[in-house]
Amino acid sequence: MMSKWQKYPAYKDSGIEWIGRIPKEWEVLPTKRFHKITKEINSRKICNNVLSLTLRGVVNNNINSPEGLVPKDYATYQIFEKDNLVFKLIDLENISTSRVGIVHEKGIMSSAYIRLEVGNNSFPRYAYYYFYNLYLNQVYNNLGSGVRSTLTPTDLLNIFFIKPPKQEQIKIASYLDKKTSQIDKAINQKEKLIKLLKEYRQIIINEAVTKGVDENGKVRVDNGDFKDSGIEWIGKIPRNWNVKKLKFVLTINNGQDYKKVISDEGYPVIGSGGQFAYANQYLYDGEVLLLGRKGTVDKPLYFKGKFWTVDTMFYGVSKQNNNTKFLYYSSLSIPFKFYSTSTALPSMTQFDLNNHKIAIPPKQEQEKIVKYIENQTTKIDKALHLQQNYIEKLKEYKATLIDSVVTGKVRIV
Repeated sequence: MMSKWQKYPAYKDSGIEWIGRIPKEWEVLPTKRFHKITKEINSRKICNNVLSLTLRGVVNNNINSPEGLVPKDYATYQIFEKDNLVFKLIDLENISTSRVGIVHEKGIMSSAYIRLEVGNNSFPRYAYYYFYNLYLNQVYNNLGSGVRSTLTPTDLLNIFFIKPPKQEQIKIASYLDKKTSQIDKAINQKEKLIKLLKEYRQIIINEAVTKGVDENGKVRVDNGDFKDSGIEWIGKIPRNWNVKKLKFVLTINNGQDYKKVISDEGYPVIGSGGQFAYANQYLYDGEVLLLGRKGTVDKPLYFKGKFWTVDTMFYGVSKQNNNTKFLYYSSLSIPFKFYSTSTALPSMTQFDLNNHKIAIPPKQEQEKIVKYIENQTTKIDKALHLQQNYIEKLKEYKATLIDSVVTGKVRIV
């Protein structure tokens, strides 16, 4: 698509290595030559419209029930005006957090943020897209690498700003508003589809591990041969099934601190999100069900082989010849959040975990259920992977689009 766009008549060297050449008529000077930084503290509490900088941009927050961290007193917040830019240039080692936004209305935000007033010869939304492009290219993170995890207002003012003629800025911003809105809408539709696919996948698992599979390879139907399990989330189960606490089907063990065995290669170190490092020793060799105990109690994992797991995880070894994969799928259905603590990071003690209940069919039927689930979910998993790839490609296209337009690699006509 971009190959069909036009180029500008003439280019010059920007003097900025990662940008390269820019249109000849465009200016490139430090930000301080075009914009200024101001700070007005809400000390007299003249404004109570709380705003927040998020990955979705600047959004309204609820002063009575705000999201995220809140101050003891909003008099410490600073006032932002409409069309100001807001920067969060702290903790720069974190590349996945929000960094820049444009303010849509007067409000207050953290005094740790930087407020940039866009100069008269610049169009605010173009300035936003330019600085947002720096965020996408991790310019702030690279400038703040090493011991510098923060950029100061002076640092920001010394970053080069590329300024096209104002009418060109307006044209660029208008185009990007339209195109990025279309891309964001497409991403949102894909995310909704992913949510539905995940819900459908979970329904398949829930029904299989609580009702079983008949001789025709379908979820069993209650024809009078079911009984009440006594557990609300399980409901009725086949009469030849039992309800057991996890401690009767699993030996649950503690993970250990992995730092003493970290290595460049060797055995996988498993955390709540899967493997994230290697160890020169292994904690256990075999087939296990991994269960989080802090913050990730609702994200079980299955693993087979030699591994090390962290001290915020438990690993369960099957008892009485139960099928470990069946226990894994069953654990995906347990509403752990109903039992975990109500802290910011819900935690699960070994005692609590041991006393959770699941429905247990005979071993032969456990194996049949596992096969059924994996047959049914294979197509869903492929669809999920496909949709996630679409989203990544859309995000890549959006980033490339913004970069190409705000740096003059292509011309909007």
